[in-house]
This record gives sequence, structure tokens and C-alpha cells, in this order.
Amino acid sequence: MSDSIPSSTGSEPGRIVRPPKTGAQGGWLRWLPGLRILREYKLGWLRHDLVAGLVLTTMLVPVGIAYAVASGVPGIYGLYATIVPLLAYALCGPSRIMVLGPDSSLAAVILAVVLPLSGGDPMRAVTLAGMMAIISGTLCIGAGLARLGFITELLSKPIRYGYMNGIAVTVLISQLPKMFGFSVTDAGPLRKSFAIVAAILDGRANWIAGMVGAGTLAVILLLKKRERVPGILLAVVGATVIVGAFDLAASAHLSVLGTLPQGLPAFAIPWITYADIVPVLVGGCAVALVSFADTSVLSRTYAARSGTYIDPNQEMIGLGAANLAAGLFQGFPISSSSSRTPVAEAAGAKTQLTGVVGAFSVALLLTVAPNLLQHLPSSALAAVVIASAIGLMEVRDLRRIYRIQRWEFWLSIACFVGVAVLGAIPGIGLAIVIAVIEFLWDGWRPHSAVLGRADGVKGYHDLTRYPAARLIPGLVLFRWDAPLFFANAELFQERVLDAAAASPTPVRWLVIAAEPVTSVDVTAADVVAELDETLRAAGIQLCFAEMKDPVKDQLKRFGLLAQLGEEIFFPTLGAAVNNYLETHPVEWNDWENRSP
Repeated sequence: MSDSIPSSTGSEPGRIVRPPKTGAQGGWLRWLPGLRILREYKLGWLRHDLVAGLVLTTMLVPVGIAYAVASGVPGIYGLYATIVPLLAYALCGPSRIMVLGPDSSLAAVILAVVLPLSGGDPMRAVTLAGMMAIISGTLCIGAGLARLGFITELLSKPIRYGYMNGIAVTVLISQLPKMFGFSVTDAGPLRKSFAIVAAILDGRANWIAGMVGAGTLAVILLLKKRERVPGILLAVVGATVIVGAFDLAASAHLSVLGTLPQGLPAFAIPWITYADIVPVLVGGCAVALVSFADTSVLSRTYAARSGTYIDPNQEMIGLGAANLAAGLFQGFPISSSSSRTPVAEAAGAKTQLTGVVGAFSVALLLTVAPNLLQHLPSSALAAVVIASAIGLMEVRDLRRIYRIQRWEFWLSIACFVGVAVLGAIPGIGLAIVIAVIEFLWDGWRPHSAVLGRADGVKGYHDLTRYPAARLIPGLVLFRWDAPLFFANAELFQERVLDAAAASPTPVRWLVIAAEPVTSVDVTAADVVAELDETLRAAGIQLCFAEMKDPVKDQLKRFGLLAQLGEEIFFPTLGAAVNNYLETHPVEWNDWENRSP
């Protein structure tokens, strides 16, 4: 019996076999991929999943606690947000080895909502964070059912880099006071940075705490590239042993985790006040966007490695179910983990049973040994979060983008500055606005060209690229390289009329090379009708070539096809040119018709 996971790549050279998509499989099982995997489970995978689950647990505990504290809630709730979401995703998530839980990429977003609203009350902070998880989960499930899994594709890579780099810096700044044993009340990354410097200059830093945190951070970073060495576990255990052995909590006034409450998370609906609805709703939406963007990228990466297909809509449902479960069982918003998933993979994980084993192991810790981590220093937890924030930063690929596409690099920098200066949630909103503008700009001001016939080159080509290309007397060939919609319709009309006015000979026909036009809306259709009337008044016939059938169907629904007439639509540009030459006696000798 083979231990490997079936691949979607066919064994026959030159052929790729794609498995059926999740949504295409009938029955209620399509919503529960975990049960389908369980039905296909091989006994040979069990040993790998059990071992990987135990190895994963060594990271789930310290990381879960650290990210909870970074998110503004007590550490125990990081373990609650680990147990139940792992079980929910194992049932509803499509990825075989994805690990979900508290994550550094969400810490700044959660903290931005929880900190000002909770007023220092930890239980109120838990309630607010729990409702954010419910909102995020509901949005993700709804978007997945509506098959909107493609929406994160609207965020380009440079923009994703920008806001993630900004979040990384925000998280790092928020953890520096904890690492050095003091606190600051200033809000916003920029003001908080000035407050940190002022506090250190005033002598408020606990340098023993700083040394413990710095040592923890150094160990994590040094062992980071050794996937089979649990660097975070070794660093945290080492810091805990040192603090406990030398009683640094009392002698050096180090803040420690203390005894964890014994028991498992209970079902509880996090009721919030009316005044909290708007900020929590905005925060939940931001969490949904960031968490799904991260999860979809990581999911596709591991799917490509294993040769399997991951339905992005089911991925959104799985993530939503995990967040919903977290919110209803005393947790807070969670996402995929780019640090714990590689640990599961390196340990030999085959299926989501790895996450189930990890969840039960954490639950066992809470019920049997809640005092195990009582000497864990807060500065070490801050170091864990800082190490993760450093891992979020992307510099190398941004250098490549700077070399090949400067304007996209500066878009990324603008998103970074927005998050770092304005804060996580306003910065993410700015990133979305920039993404929409970037998306619309290509369609709003697209490329267009007047085409000519270049000797020795098949077809008709842009005059700016082929200045020696010849124009057929009385004929203008115009290409529009974008869909026609309300934002660019007037520009389309303007450029067509400019092309006609720039013709060296009186124009009889103007042919639109419409192959790049993928859609037409009502506004654009009305502009085309107006353009046709303007050209007719000047004695010019408007024609179209290579228009796609779905676009012609749209024109027919708008009533424009009847106005223009079926005869002015040609299957190819060559057919339009030939028809023009047959009906209009002009002096034209094509290079292909010349004698050798």
C-alpha cells in the first residue's frame, strides 16, 4: 500500500489529468471535504499523521499564546482559538495539510479594534475579538457559497506585499514594549515608535526582560532554516527554564504567563454593545480579506506541490467555518499559518488528521498540565511574534519588481506607508482602494492603435511599432485593446474620431478590430450608436471585424445590431479589407500579390 497522496498529474507523458472540482461533485459531501478524505484514508498514512500532529503541537502552544497576547487578549484564548478551528477546518477545509490558527498577520488588525474598545478589560477584549471572528467567518462562508473565491485575485502581488510589510512593521512595533518590559498607550505605529524611544530614554526598559526576549528571538531566527529543528519550541522552553530556575519573575520583575485556566473552551455567543457594531464590523471585514488572501495563496502553493486541485470557494467556506467556530468557542479570528504548515509538511503530514491530533494534544495539555508554562516570560512571547513578523516581510521580490516595473513597486510602497502610518485597518482600506484604481486604470485608459500593412509581415500591425507600414487609401483600421464600458466609452469615441481625422486620405470605411473587446455595457453601446451616426454624417461607414459572438449577443440585446446591420460585421480583418477593396476602386498593391 502506497503512503503517497494521489496526484492530479497523469502518468502518460504530455497529459495532465485534472480532478473534478469540489463544487462540481454532487451531494452534501461536497461541503465536507474532510469526510471525503476520510472515506479514502489509507492505513499507511496514520503513522505519519500521528507523528506530525505531535510535532505540530510543540509549535501550536507557544505560538497560539504569543499571538493571543499580541492581539490584545489573554494567552489562554490563543489555545482556544487553536483547538476548535483545527477541528472545523479538518471537516470543511479542502487542503490536506493546511494548518489554521492565530496568526501574526491578523494580530495588528484585531488589536486595532480590541485595544480602544475594551478599556483594559480582558473579558471585553475576548468578546470583541470573538464577534470579529464570527463576522469574518460569516462573510467567508457567504462569499464561498456565492462562489466569490476569486476576489483576492483582484489584489496584485505588489499590493499584497505592501500591506503585509506594513502589517509586519505594525506588529513588530507593538511587541517591542512587551519585549523590554514596559507599556505605552499611544495609538498608531508612528506615534507608538516615538513613545517607545522616549520610554527607553527615560529608563523604563527592563533590560533583563530585553535580554531574555533578544536571546529567544536570536535562537528562533538562527534555527529558522532548519525545518526539522523546532526552533520556537527550543527557544521558548529555554527561556521558560531560565526564568523559572533563577526566579526572574520575582527578582527581576519579569512578566510571566502564569497558570493557565484548567479546562476546555465552552460555547458562548460574544454579545457586543450597539456602539461597538461599526468598528467590529469593519474589523471583521478586514480580517476576512487578509485571512483569505493569505490562506488562498498558501493553499495554492501546497496544492501545487502535491499535484491536487483546491477549489478557492470551498477554501473560503473552510476558513469561514473555522473562524465561526473560533468565535463561538471563546476564540478570536484565525488564518492559515505559513510557519506551522511547513512544520506539518516536514513532519510527514498526509491529511487533516494531523491538525486533529494537534487539537486534541493541546486540549490534553489544558486539562492535565495547565501549570506547565507558568514561568513562560512575556518577553519570549513577544520575541515569537516579532520573529513571525520578520517572516511576513517581503524584500527580495520587491527588488525584482523595482527592476522590471517601477510604478508597481511604488504602489507597494504606498500600501506599506498607508498601513505603517495610518494603522492596520485604514491601511488595508487604502490598499483596497489602490487595487481598485489599478484594476480600473488598465481598462479606463487602454492601449489603442491604427493598423497598417507592413511589407513582409503577415497581418495588420500598429503604426507606432511599424512606422513603414502602408495604409489602404480610404480605409482606417483601428484596434481597441480593452472591454468597452462606461469608464472608457467616451475615450474610445474620441480616439476613433482622431484616427479618422488623422487619415492622409478621405475616409470611406472605418473598421474596428474588435477581437480584444470582451464585453460592452449599455453606456458603451449608446456611445457606439452615437459614433455610428457621427461617422455616417461624414460619409464614413463604421464596421467591425473579429468581434466575439458573446459581444455580438450583447449588442443584439441592446438593439444596436439592428441599427448597425449584420453586413458590417466581418469574421476577420482580412475579410473586411478584401470586401472594402472589392467595393471601392482604390489603388492598392499588396506585397503578397507582387511577382517574386
